[in-house]
Amino acid sequence: MRTRHGRVGATARRIGAAAAALGALLATPGPAQAAGPIPSYRFPEGVRDVAGGARNTEGPVLRADTAYRSVIKPGGKLYFQLVLDGVKDAYASVVALPGPTGAKLAYGDSVKVSIQDADGDDCDSQRRSIGSAQYPHPIAASAYRALRKSLSTCQEPGTYYMVVERESDAASTPADWALDLRYTTEPVRSGTGPSSAPSGWPSASPAPPTDTPRQVHGGTGFHDAAALSQGQWRDSIRPGETLFFQVPLEWGQQLFAAGALGSLASAKDGYVGTALSLQLYNPVLGPVTGASAPYDGRQKQAALEPLAPVAYENRYAPADDTSAMRVNGAYYLAVSLSPDVGRTFGNGPYDLTLRLTVAGSAQSGPVYAGPAPDFGAGGAASGGSSAHADTMKLVATLGIGTGTVLVAGLGVWTLVARRRVAAAGRGPQGFGPPGAW
Repeated sequence: MRTRHGRVGATARRIGAAAAALGALLATPGPAQAAGPIPSYRFPEGVRDVAGGARNTEGPVLRADTAYRSVIKPGGKLYFQLVLDGVKDAYASVVALPGPTGAKLAYGDSVKVSIQDADGDDCDSQRRSIGSAQYPHPIAASAYRALRKSLSTCQEPGTYYMVVERESDAASTPADWALDLRYTTEPVRSGTGPSSAPSGWPSASPAPPTDTPRQVHGGTGFHDAAALSQGQWRDSIRPGETLFFQVPLEWGQQLFAAGALGSLASAKDGYVGTALSLQLYNPVLGPVTGASAPYDGRQKQAALEPLAPVAYENRYAPADDTSAMRVNGAYYLAVSLSPDVGRTFGNGPYDLTLRLTVAGSAQSGPVYAGPAPDFGAGGAASGGSSAHADTMKLVATLGIGTGTVLVAGLGVWTLVARRRVAAAGRGPQGFGPPGAW
């Protein structure tokens, strides 16, 4: 629940996207590679370790658009300082990584993030709980500092505080949770514009895609999420695993998404209530909506309710799922499979199909009073491990010569091999021991 009180860079990002697509192509896993521990949640390269303060005056200062890694104990409350100006909005996000494998969790175990001003007033806060999927899986929350003439608090430049709190049930496993922290900024809109959310957007789900599913393998977190485009995608998932995917959405585009588990080859008796969980996050890692499905050995699907097209004015909507569709960029799907599926039907892996429809044409966005923020919009939707032709088309579009592609491929191949060796030594749940966070 919420409470409301240049060119070189673009080229580098496109080259990075091409390298990621090529790397995933070279490292496409199949069913034979599914054995072994579940890979750890992958923090980005260069992530900085930071300890939150017990009081606001002890909180370290965080820099915008920088990834940080921290730890929070049961019942913990951590402070971090943000130096904000008077011309940009700000988003603070936290990804909590409950663990270890087999940890006992309760419905209400949760993480909360707030942005507070110098007077201790909340600019915004959001709490995310484990919910019905009561097993270790990443959960994310975000808070928002808005500059608006209609607001009387949180408008001045100065030092603000990102506050992260954890609530734990007395019967839950009292283990530390790793945290993935960051904050980013967005210039205010230039001039005036609508101050209410659009209405009358299409709410009927389109016919599902019927193309042949393309192979993909999801990432372990937001930072290595496999990029997808419209259509059907095939993967495999193991009990206790969470896979991440990203779908780039431009202004005016609307996402329809569903995830489905395949049937077992031979019938088995059993039933798992919340077997498959599908969660959608926006480009600033704010939760949008989610869906779940049970499993009894027969094919089952979890589909997201129709969502509003991406629009700047959505931020004025009272409904959280509409308000969250406020920026263009990479939207993230986190797909989790309950460990109870393994205990009931076997360790798998299980067939997973993602069905995506991106409706609407890209439209012009808002005119910002400053450089437009980059939330990952226009990224290559290559599917991570999609077809060779798609990846080569992407590379060719970027104007990269054949020799460079080969060198990049060898580099990515080497990196993937090293990461696989490193992943083999991590803990079985996928968050690793504290020293590996």
